[in-house]
Amino acid sequence: MSTLINPAYLTISNHEIAEVRQKLSNRQNSLFALRPYQAGEVIASFSAGTISAEPTYLTVQVGTRKHITLQPEFLQYINHSCDPNVFFDTSSMQLVALREVQQQEEMTFFYPSTEWKMTQTFNCYCGSPVCIGEIKGAAFLSKEAKDKYRFTDFIQQQLAKRAARKVA
Repeated sequence: MSTLINPAYLTISNHEIAEVRQKLSNRQNSLFALRPYQAGEVIASFSAGTISAEPTYLTVQVGTRKHITLQPEFLQYINHSCDPNVFFDTSSMQLVALREVQQQEEMTFFYPSTEWKMTQTFNCYCGSPVCIGEIKGAAFLSKEAKDKYRFTDFIQQQLAKRAARKVA
């Protein structure tokens, strides 16, 4: 399927709840909502397509040396933002709206919410006024950032372990 919906994007595939679109200027794929979602609403359930000990740029961390690829696969096109609108709850295996998501809005999540140490760090250009700049993983976040974002249970455990070591 390749239909132009917006002159800046080419529609790659439709998945009932969202569609994958490719930005024509840089060929980056993104996932866009096909209907509105309310804060706290479950957008989709997901499962582990594969489980590996080593991360890749396509995996989500669910434990120490445990990284999964997402099923359904189209969820891998949810890109990073420092002002995310969705969250991967890896305990319930559900994609949840963090705030209201408008129809036709790109779905984004905060990569350090699921990653302790990123396998590929990068400079963020999300354009948000709260952009943190370099994205390296939750292990490298400031206290302010740690207080601001929602994290998976695994990342919360890692943050608590680090805090306990600093106190001891």
